[in-house]
Amino acid sequence: MTAAPWIFVVLWSTGFVVARYGTDDAGPLTFLSVRLAIAAVVLAAVAAATHSPRPKRRQVGWAAVAGLGIHALYLGGVFLAISWGLPSGVSALIAGLHPVITSITARVALSERMRRVQWLGVALGFAGVVAVVVEHFLDGADGLSAGALLASSISVLGMSAGTLAQRRYGGSTPLLWGTSTQYLASAVVLGIGAVLHADEGFTVTTRSLFALAWAVVVLSIAAVLIMLWLLQREAAGRVSSLFFLTPALSTVEGAVLFGEHVGVLALLGLCVALVGVSLTLRPAR
Repeated sequence: MTAAPWIFVVLWSTGFVVARYGTDDAGPLTFLSVRLAIAAVVLAAVAAATHSPRPKRRQVGWAAVAGLGIHALYLGGVFLAISWGLPSGVSALIAGLHPVITSITARVALSERMRRVQWLGVALGFAGVVAVVVEHFLDGADGLSAGALLASSISVLGMSAGTLAQRRYGGSTPLLWGTSTQYLASAVVLGIGAVLHADEGFTVTTRSLFALAWAVVVLSIAAVLIMLWLLQREAAGRVSSLFFLTPALSTVEGAVLFGEHVGVLALLGLCVALVGVSLTLRPAR
């Protein structure tokens, strides 16, 4: 399914928009905990109804570990950073380190080899992210608190660790039950974090319900299942390169939905990142 990577990145890029909407009427960790708990129940119901094979005990354990990295640490860090005022440009720069870290670590830890043209793609993808970030800095960047920067940095490390764990140990885990396990473990951890963080709770409004519905159906079910399906078939570094496109696409979506400024440099960065991802995903002859 050659279109799967591009479908994933378009869906995933809407996550920053959902974070902005969702945190207006709910605490960041509360919103995520509710979102992942609902998604876990939905996927478990689908898995039971379709008689999906159940994972073994060892697979359940590694699914939980991968889920804590991909969902609890990554999403929790992103949502906290946004709620604490971290500019999207700075967040994009930090998030842009994730594919680089994952590609290098996968080469060492998983012995995954990437050809020179794919490393060139990684470099171009990172350059595209930097171009988007430079434009955000030129527009001015406020809210650079130490807590927001730390949360964003932890999110990147969590996503890299979770991606590698999923690639190394989750390849044979049944997709539906395994993803449901990831969500359940992450929902519990984020729920505890919401209590400790003294989140504002969840205020039921039209905006919060729409953001929650989109987050569950489009992000937690459609996008994540595509990502995990790709990780079962592709190298971790190649799948991670898709995240290079997220900052630029999120910038375009912000311009359409919130009237945010999009300049020539951001559009150029999007084009460069597209070329980079295309090179990274290029199959061997």
